Amino acid sequence: MNEPKEIRQSNARLIEAFLEMMAVERAAAANTLKNYGRDLERFASFVLPRGEALQTAGADDIAAWLSALEAEGLAASTAALKTSALRQFYQFLYSENYRADNPTASIERPKTRRPLPKVLTAEEVTALFEAAEQNKSPKGKRMMALLEVLYAAGLRVSELVGLPLAAVRRGERLLIIRGKGDKERMAPLTGRALEAVDAYLSCRDRFLSNEGDSSPWMFPSRGKTGHLTAARFAQMLKDLAVEAGLPPSKISPHVLRHAFATHLLEGGADLRSVQQMLGHADITTTQIYTHVAQDRLKDLVFSKHPLAKKQGK
Repeated sequence: MNEPKEIRQSNARLIEAFLEMMAVERAAAANTLKNYGRDLERFASFVLPRGEALQTAGADDIAAWLSALEAEGLAASTAALKTSALRQFYQFLYSENYRADNPTASIERPKTRRPLPKVLTAEEVTALFEAAEQNKSPKGKRMMALLEVLYAAGLRVSELVGLPLAAVRRGERLLIIRGKGDKERMAPLTGRALEAVDAYLSCRDRFLSNEGDSSPWMFPSRGKTGHLTAARFAQMLKDLAVEAGLPPSKISPHVLRHAFATHLLEGGADLRSVQQMLGHADITTTQIYTHVAQDRLKDLVFSKHPLAKKQGK
């Protein structure tokens, strides 16, 4: 099979089989599938002039491709994602007997250093809530419900604004969330969050287009999506930050999600439980918050411990 046309056809069949497996067996998100497909097609184009197909490419071909990406100035984090696509693809070929080895086994992962996420202190979160509580209007009650649910369950902003009304039932302390890859998880709600939700539900009809309308969304709006958008909620948070006396640049829905995870770990929660509540597929993603908590603990010791203060004088 030396003809380029035959090689391309073979490559396309293997990529299609791999992406189908990722979609069916691992419930990979549509964007993940798109990125993996694009990376594999690009690698296939790279090895074609070298006389190789995806099924026959070796460790030297993969190493050469990664070197080419580095020469292009690709960030280490992006190179790591592309390497991950190749690893999973060749593990699939190996496990399905398309080839007798996995050429990525000897390839080192690009070294990356993940930046620590921004986190609010408990005092800053309290200031946000206190500012929100001042507004007793329907919009104020909606904001309190959004804040309480986000901080109580650590949702992604897309999960929060896209919550179906059926996800929260009055009096029940569990929230049903459909997250990445269409995977369902449950998150507990605090008593405060339940009270805020109940208060908001009593005036939720104010946000429907017309009196008597119905909507499947927890936070409906009159826009095209039918529910509050992530961009609008982010702006609402920044406006609230100003009222709370906090820098707007420091506040975002994702920062509150970070605060949720970090504050839980600081309070003694175990990493596995936090992983499940955040909906992380890989616990290594959650481990970043342990570093945040440790760094904050160091800062606390160095700034508040009496001996540390004496040494700094």
